[in-house]
Amino acid sequence: MTISRWYASISVAVAMFSVAQAETRCPGNVASLRLRFIERTQIVVPVEINHKGPYDFLVDTGAQVTTVDPALVSEAGLKIVGAAGVSGFGISTPASYTQLDLLAAGGHSVENPLAVVQNLEPIQRLDRQVRGILGDNFLEHFDLLIDYAHGILCLDETKQMQARVHGEHIPLVRAARTEHDLPFTQPLLVHAQLAGTAELRLRLDSGSNAPVVYTARDMSRQRMLLERVVAGQKQSFAVLPPQELRLGHSSQQVSFVVPLNRETSAAGEDGVLPTALFQRIYISYSDQYIVIE
Repeated sequence: MTISRWYASISVAVAMFSVAQAETRCPGNVASLRLRFIERTQIVVPVEINHKGPYDFLVDTGAQVTTVDPALVSEAGLKIVGAAGVSGFGISTPASYTQLDLLAAGGHSVENPLAVVQNLEPIQRLDRQVRGILGDNFLEHFDLLIDYAHGILCLDETKQMQARVHGEHIPLVRAARTEHDLPFTQPLLVHAQLAGTAELRLRLDSGSNAPVVYTARDMSRQRMLLERVVAGQKQSFAVLPPQELRLGHSSQQVSFVVPLNRETSAAGEDGVLPTALFQRIYISYSDQYIVIE
């Protein structure tokens, strides 16, 4: 089993929003979860595992599967049930996985989800309170609204929000599956376009803070190079000048980074688009579309 995960913790300029002081409710009076921010872009919510907690988890629409750190496995009395591989940006590492009896956030719960057991040091260097990652095998059971401007997250399995969220319905794209994919996960992909390029398939990722394209036509216009070390391996990225990104009928100027190490792309994907680029994003997992603001 291989689980794709793209850690794009590269500091580039993305849209930042001030959290409004006034209390804001979710559309349709759906109960809201108050967010906590890491570096003003990545979002954290409290979750319960097997009725224990709460524990702080990073909400990550770009992760196929929920992740827990090894210390939490012992603390929550979880059992290892198998082995997996976790890959991203040219790095593949072995990992074990466990099966939870119950995973809950804001009164919403999913029974018997799998969770990968993995060291979360890159995230915990930024915030030591984070104990795991809330991935798509939890989120896909709900319609999801992330409101960055007001600092709330909404989960809804009743479709009460759907009729009250207005705007262009941008369809999600079905990804090409491989024999290594987990059977119950589907990456959140949308068609987007950069000026002068063919249509791209970008993964919507609330766990990333940098827009990424895996290849770029004109690398001569790169603005600078960034480097980091992950799992003992040095990775290099080129930062491209801002260019117009079109998503549906909307457009904005976005500066992408391009990974320069090999084997960074995923099958059927051209890059990563952080959800923090938008003030608000509604994701209908059930009807496979998004609405952005």
